[in-house]
Amino acid sequence: MHLIIDGYGGDPGRLWDSGLVERFLDQHPSSIGMTKIAPPEVHTYRGAQPGDWGVSGFVLIAESHISIHTFPAKAYLNVDIFSCKSFDTEASIAGITEDFALSRVDTLVLERGIDHLSAEQARAEVSQRRSGLTA
Repeated sequence: MHLIIDGYGGDPGRLWDSGLVERFLDQHPSSIGMTKIAPPEVHTYRGAQPGDWGVSGFVLIAESHISIHTFPAKAYLNVDIFSCKSFDTEASIAGITEDFALSRVDTLVLERGIDHLSAEQARAEVSQRRSGLTA
């Protein structure tokens, strides 16, 4: 699963708070049944365009990763939660909305990957898909 969140109307103070972003990345994996395998990494960015400034971070989880990018001047953030394991997307969305005081969220859930019992079955599926594209 890949949950993509675009959050609008966020509290600029929270969006600038690198400690909040780090706590989110540290605590959110366990709240959705994931296993953190490394500490979160968080960076504050101030480049040439103030509208692009913000806080970015990610955390590796056994199931894949979670990343976040905030844009305080635009009261906007985006979050990606990518996992090879199903999780409660509604709980994730609610937690992120509350943590960053978002007034609106747009979300998309993508089902990713090929579930197979063996590498041979996966190769056959890829081959079948490719031949269907060329037919």
